[in-house]
Amino acid sequence: MSIPVETFFLNTPSQGTLQARIQQMVAEGILSGRFRRGEKLPSTRRLATHLGVSRITVTLAYTELLANDYLSSKGRSGYYVSDNAPEPPRFPEPPRREDRVDWSRAIATRFTGGATPVKPQDWARYRYPFIYGQTDPALFDHANWRLCAMQALGAKDFNSLTRDYYDQDDPDLVAFIARHTLPRRGIIAAPSEILITMGAQNALWLTTQVLLAKSRLAAIENPCYHALRDILNQSRCRIAPIDVDEHGLPPDALPDDTDVIFTTPSHQCPTSATMPLRRRNALLARARALDALIVEDDYEFEMSYLQPPMPTLKSLDQDGRVIYVGSFSKSLFPGLRLGYLVGSADFIAEARALRASVLRHPPGHIQRTAAHFLRLGHYDALIRRSARALTERRQVMETAIAQHGLDISGRGAHGGSSYWMQAPAHVDTTELARTLDAQDVLIEPGAPFFSGPDAPANFYRLAYSSIPVSRIPDGIALIAAALRG
Repeated sequence: MSIPVETFFLNTPSQGTLQARIQQMVAEGILSGRFRRGEKLPSTRRLATHLGVSRITVTLAYTELLANDYLSSKGRSGYYVSDNAPEPPRFPEPPRREDRVDWSRAIATRFTGGATPVKPQDWARYRYPFIYGQTDPALFDHANWRLCAMQALGAKDFNSLTRDYYDQDDPDLVAFIARHTLPRRGIIAAPSEILITMGAQNALWLTTQVLLAKSRLAAIENPCYHALRDILNQSRCRIAPIDVDEHGLPPDALPDDTDVIFTTPSHQCPTSATMPLRRRNALLARARALDALIVEDDYEFEMSYLQPPMPTLKSLDQDGRVIYVGSFSKSLFPGLRLGYLVGSADFIAEARALRASVLRHPPGHIQRTAAHFLRLGHYDALIRRSARALTERRQVMETAIAQHGLDISGRGAHGGSSYWMQAPAHVDTTELARTLDAQDVLIEPGAPFFSGPDAPANFYRLAYSSIPVSRIPDGIALIAAALRG
């Protein structure tokens, strides 16, 4: 590795000749650990030009450092930090600088303190990872994703790679969503009605910012996706949590002054309940009576592998009052951060303008890579492969859960990738998770999904998207043993 010439600068007030100061500059870089053994230094010509000194001055400084074993020379290749250069000393941590800013007064708006739990980054090292939303490397199509990424880097796709898409999105990706993805959900939309986002969470944030203000009321499911509640709290709008039942959000429970309704009808988050067709029509009728908008988060519709999915609210909507949120991050991999919003052109125009002022647009290379992966059929093949694996894992998990007498509180009628579980009333699943962590078992406590200070502590989520089928029975047995003990 070469050391960039830009990291070298002469400290003007320093004493000594130019040669001595250059020697000191290089030696300090080595002793501080910034320059490491084997790294190549800039050529004498480049460093001299950069520092504005004569080349002979740099050459003499390098020669002296060579004699002192700070540097080594490899023929005509140049100068390198010597393998025998002094090791950087191990200094104790410097004392923390006193911060004289009163941040309690300086911070005008706080975004910390939400209920979003922290998932362990090393989840894959656990033997029994019943964790939601992570990608199973055994199922993902590494080879074809890599080929699509390389294709997106080619000269043919140069414009999509380098273009500033602040006022639009990758036309190939938008076209695929409009012609293939949305029609599968019964949705017909023009390109002007589609906005690419940095995942579903970014789509929900954009929607909240455009539609809600302090005086407006947002109705949300309880329990619900905890990050949505955090987003709404940050917007300072009024929030009405509505308890869900076995069919999802009950329309009759919506307050009369509701402005925006957030719902997950295909797979209610986190209970996995699927809203029946009759209730979907009732929800649309209630929204029409209230003159309210509906934000439909269809985050897991590709996971309907047991039977065909229900029609989306967006496909049933005759008034243009449903805003549809979709995501490729769940079906491909969460680090992709690629989702989309579908709504009336007026709404999309405002959401696009807000997106441009915050992050401009999702990277062009990512959009075009995903477009190739979708267009070439790799995505559909991945979904079919995942569906087969999830079907098997679901069957094995359901058998193990029944064998050990655990209580399922919610399951997806059409598929999904998790079970919503209920422990005995006296069990705090946050403590249960800590106990199981020591046994190499990961579960997700349910309390963060609930609104209010009296959230029940005895619910938890078990996902099967990332655990090998052979480990499921033993993992469930450990959970059952921890609940008994």
